[in-house]
Amino acid sequence: MKTYMAKAGDVQNGWCHVDANDVVLGRLATKVARILMGKHKPSYTPHMDDGDFVVITNCEKIKLTGKKMDSKFYRHYTGYLSGLRERSIKTVMDNDPTEVILLAVKRMMPKTRLGRQQLKKLKLYTGTDHPHKAQDPQEIDLSLI
Repeated sequence: MKTYMAKAGDVQNGWCHVDANDVVLGRLATKVARILMGKHKPSYTPHMDDGDFVVITNCEKIKLTGKKMDSKFYRHYTGYLSGLRERSIKTVMDNDPTEVILLAVKRMMPKTRLGRQQLKKLKLYTGTDHPHKAQDPQEIDLSLI
């Protein structure tokens, strides 16, 4: 039996809608990363971008477990001496709640050109409205994935 490998003409990218209201951040990020990479499809091919577009609404209503709201920090180094910069997750959520989900999903994607291409299919919005209603995204229940 031969292994099926998808070709560029065979790829069908669908649209999915996820409501992030009261969903734990890590569980949301893992399941969205699977959908973006296409691992939920039987035609998954590692070197092809056959994942679906994902629209996430209500990003400001995600849930963090434990004491993460007080103790979790995002750190990056600027490259200069003593250039370590820290931001708490509370300040990031106050400024732009979509950035928290974007960073969580981005860190679960492959660190390659293909992973960056797949991450561009993630659309994040605060509130319940989004401009992708014309694509007719199907509602995804994260408990089933």
